[in-house]
Amino acid sequence: MRMKAAVLRQFNAPQPFAQSRPLSIEEVELLPPQHGEVLVKMGGGGICHSDLSVINADRPRNTPVVMGHEGAGEIVECGPGVKDVKPGDHVVFQFSPSCGRCRRCLEGRPQVCELGAATKAQGHLMGGGSRLRDLDGNELAHHTGVSCYAEYGVLDRGSIVKVDNDLPLHEAALFGCAVMTGAGAVINTARIRTGDSVAIVGLGGVGLSGLLGAVVGGAEKIVAIDLSDEKLGLARQLGATHTVNATDPNHVEQVRDITNGGVDFAFDLAGTIKAMETAYNVTRYGGSVVTAGLSPSAANFSFNQSNLVSQEKSIRGSYMGSCVPVRDIPRFIDLYRQGRLPVDRLVDRTIGFEEINAAFDKLQSNATVRQVLVPHGTA
Repeated sequence: MRMKAAVLRQFNAPQPFAQSRPLSIEEVELLPPQHGEVLVKMGGGGICHSDLSVINADRPRNTPVVMGHEGAGEIVECGPGVKDVKPGDHVVFQFSPSCGRCRRCLEGRPQVCELGAATKAQGHLMGGGSRLRDLDGNELAHHTGVSCYAEYGVLDRGSIVKVDNDLPLHEAALFGCAVMTGAGAVINTARIRTGDSVAIVGLGGVGLSGLLGAVVGGAEKIVAIDLSDEKLGLARQLGATHTVNATDPNHVEQVRDITNGGVDFAFDLAGTIKAMETAYNVTRYGGSVVTAGLSPSAANFSFNQSNLVSQEKSIRGSYMGSCVPVRDIPRFIDLYRQGRLPVDRLVDRTIGFEEINAAFDKLQSNATVRQVLVPHGTA
């Protein structure tokens, strides 16, 4: 079938993207689903920093590629061997497809599936190859097995999680990345306890989801740290007990004063080395740093090893919030329905294809939390 899609053909276009247009809106060919795959009509695709990091060459991938990794949609067709979901079902995508058979999947860590990682790196699906072609017949890569900046997509069965059909798809999309990554880092990776003190560094969609996770987890003090006063204001509305602007040269000392020496858990959810340094420096003796932010692939974070030992700190990576998506996405949606995880507050606006490049300008300038592409008409 032919459809409209946002295709990235080269990295590092000059800004503003609204003028250079790194994402070209093209008519492309989508091949039918193969064994273990589904055809999905896209309902929403989040404009996320992880996509921006590909566009600006911080984390380059195979090109040309149909972009988008945080999304949700409706199943149109099931390929051979797919019997537990059906056309008409609504699904949220996970950006780390899982095979269910490798060592990591079998030990309950599908977010670091070995086969999924290998095929994502190639821009392929787990069944082998790509289902995307341009109109000259050239192969287009899949972005993280999802490619949701398109009208339709073919995905591995292991890349989807069935959800209730009454959840608006432009809201459901956020559960595929921002919520899993942010709330999951706090609840699953760190396993915070009631009464803990927490610092959230970076208040994009992932960071604010982490803040909501800290509220749900019962943290006593939640310090939100960002460069934007507007986002700090939203953080206070969502449950932050304290806010600190990172442009202040004394912001680390402010956090340590607020928390009587530092926090139990500091979360880098911004994906910059400066954010990681802040997280490390605001952590108390015996505390933990958890990072779910993806810095540029060539960036390095350094720390004083003696300090790490003498203060018995720990540093942990968190990929996809250490989530088991089939378990955690429905749990997070239940919390949303209860009003305890108000994810809808994170959506600034919905957009169409014609606005997608300008949307990444807004994201680059730290002027937005979450914009959502609605490929078949704005919500």
